[in-house]
Formats: sequence, structure tokens, C-alpha cells
Amino acid sequence: MDEKHKQRVRERYQRALQHGEKFWPDSIYKDVLVSFALFLLLVGLATFVGVKPEPKVNPNDTTYLPRPEWYFLFMFEFLKFIPGSIEWVGAILIPTIGIVVLLVLPFIDRNPYRHYSKRVLALSVMGLIVLDIVLLTVMALVPAPTPEQVFFKNLQRLAGLTIPGLTLVVLFVLARVVREPASQRKAMLVVTGLAALGMIGASLATVFPLAASAPPKEEEQIFASVSEQIAAGQDLYSTYCAECHGPEGRVTEIQGVEGLDGRIVTAINSNDVMYTFTDETLRNIIRDGWPESGMPPFGMELSPNEIDALVAFMRYTWDDRIEAPAEAQAGGIPALAEGEVPSYDVHIEPIVKRYCLSCHRPGKENNNYLMTSYEEILTTGDNAPNLVAGDMDSILLQVIQGHEVEGKTGTINVMPPNGKLIKDEYVQMFIRWVEAGMPQTADDAAAAAP
Repeated sequence: MDEKHKQRVRERYQRALQHGEKFWPDSIYKDVLVSFALFLLLVGLATFVGVKPEPKVNPNDTTYLPRPEWYFLFMFEFLKFIPGSIEWVGAILIPTIGIVVLLVLPFIDRNPYRHYSKRVLALSVMGLIVLDIVLLTVMALVPAPTPEQVFFKNLQRLAGLTIPGLTLVVLFVLARVVREPASQRKAMLVVTGLAALGMIGASLATVFPLAASAPPKEEEQIFASVSEQIAAGQDLYSTYCAECHGPEGRVTEIQGVEGLDGRIVTAINSNDVMYTFTDETLRNIIRDGWPESGMPPFGMELSPNEIDALVAFMRYTWDDRIEAPAEAQAGGIPALAEGEVPSYDVHIEPIVKRYCLSCHRPGKENNNYLMTSYEEILTTGDNAPNLVAGDMDSILLQVIQGHEVEGKTGTINVMPPNGKLIKDEYVQMFIRWVEAGMPQTADDAAAAAP
């Protein structure tokens, strides 16, 4: 700053003093009024709006996955771009460098002017940082790219890390290399504008496709009673859990499940689980997974109400401290009366749901044998037909009795594959059902009765 410019600043300062106001009491009075108004606003928001509290902290719950508040989501998203082995670089080193740069910026940019048109370097740096924070926050609000969506991952890294990082370096280089003020401002504005457009374009190119590909929010089922909730939970358990934990929750060593075969787990029907895990802990495990036990997350498949139903089934079924409602106890697989012929709708379908459906549904390795409906049980599979009316040597009857069978595609192992056969009374139901011609409805079974 030359002497001529210093003199102009002093003259403006003296003129401003003549039209200014005193710090005490004028400025202090205004500050107190504004501070008190903000205080009343915060009290009103806390009283009438509030914040939805999370469940009480449970020190025994190791499954809780913390997620930052919205004002830290940008850092949450930024850390996704940093490999886990060097996470300290993104969490500590880069923010520290950013703070140091902001502190020394006045010494780097020694521009004596205060008008925004002559503070291009400072405004460009802060503008890029603020824009990057906004874009990272927006990207954190949409579903994260799957491992297969490498293109979207690279675009997000480009928008949130590569472009702003390189642009900041270029701006500081221009500040040192280009000395002519007009050329310097023009170059910085062009670089900053192009970088901003590139960041916005790359981020929007990921935000909209990822938001559109998110699974639609399904209408949640509302259960009218505890009994309905338990019944729905039993169906969900049979579909999602029985393959690893067994139909009765007794499995301690997972068998026949790819990636988890041989893993030792605690029997979930035991007191060790039912007595020590709260309902909230069970919900967290189902929703978020439990890596130590190999438990995958079901958050993308099960709604909150379905998770509640699954927890209710486990609690009322295996916690001997709690008694299920009488109508819920009456559910499950009906017993056969003397001389009664079993039907698919009344007897066989509940058995299939409990023991078979976790494996014999679409998306599982099951020799294409699906058991989600009466027709599928009779007609699907690489070794079809697996059941033939009146044939006691049918494949399904043999494997549920503990016999291996040679099929069209090779040896068919005992079912269920975890080494625990289904109860003998249920095997007898299957046998009597096949003997009677495999009636579908109760009326069909009554007509087939001797």
C-alpha cells in the first residue's frame, strides 16, 4: 500500500467517524436487543418444535451405526473418497491444511482493497469451498452407489475432491504467476467458473440417477393386533433368517450357506440372546447388520413395521419370560385330527414357510425348485416333478426323511441342508398329503378323506 492510498484511507476513516455512532452504549444496545430476540427464538423452537430424540444409549449395543447431523454430512461424504487405511488424511490432515490456508490467506493475498470486485482470489477460494460443502451434503442425502456403479463413484469423487482440489492449487499459482491485476482477475474468474460448472454437472449427474434408482417406498403394513404381528414375523423369519439360524433358531454353526459356511454363532433362541438383547438391539441388528457374526443388513428389504414384527415373533416365541396372547399361541402349523387328510392351504404351506422357503425362493441356489406356491411345488425345478401324487418315492419325500437321491442334475442332498430334519409329525403330514393326491384346499382334502 503506497502513501497516497494510505492518505485516502485515513481521510475516509475521519469522515466515517463524523457520521458514526459510539460503541457504548449505542452499538452494545443494538447487540443486546438482537441477542435477546435470538434467545427467545431458540426457546420457542425448543419448546414448541423440539428435536425427535433417539433411543436411550445402550452400552451393550455394539450394532448402533452413528450418522452425523446434516451440518456434518459433507465430511461424512468426503471421507468416502479416502481409503480406510489412510482415513486420517481425510479426517485430520486435509481439514487442518484447509484451516491453516484460511489463516494465512491474508498474508498470501496482500490486496489492500476491500471491494468485492478486487478480492477475486479470496472470494474464489471461499466460493469453491462453500460450493463443495453444499454439493457433498446433497450427495450424502441420496443412496450411495453400489459396488457395481463405479462410474457414479468416480463422478462423485471428481465433483467433491478432484476438481475443487486442483482448482484451489491453480488459483494460488495464478496469484503468484500473473502479476497484472486485470489479467489475474480475469484468469481466476474463468478458472473458478469452469470449475464450479464442472462440480455442479458431475454431482447432478450422480444425484438424479441414484435418487431415481432408489427402491420405491412401499406402503407399510399395519398390524391390527399382536397376533397378526407375530404371524407376520414368523413368515419373515422363515424367509430371511431360517436359512442360517434354522426354523427354530437353534443353529450354532451355519451350514450350507455360501460365505458363512462353518461360522459359529450364538443360538438366537437361547437365553444368552433373549435375556441380554433388548428389542431395540434386535432391531438394530436386523436393520444394520452385525459384521462380527456375519449378519447382513436387511434395511433395504424390510420396512420398520416388518422389523418390529420379526422382533415380536422372536420375543414372544423364545423369551420364556413373556407369554404370547392366546390367539397367537393357537397359530402355527395345525395338528392333524384322527382320520383327517392334510391340505396344502391348511397344513403343508405353513410347514413349507417355516422350513423350506428361506432357500426355495427366487434368487437362491436351489436347482430352480421354488416353493412359494402350490403350483411351484408341483411343477418347478431342474429335477421336476419333485412330488408325484401317490408316489412314496417322490424326491421331496425322500430328502425330508433323511435320504440322498440321485436326480437329473446329480446327487440331491438331505433337506433341510443344515443337518436338522424337520419334525417327524410334519414329515408324516407330507406323506399322508401325497398319499391322498396332494389336495390344495380344505374342501379338496375333505373330499379325499376315506
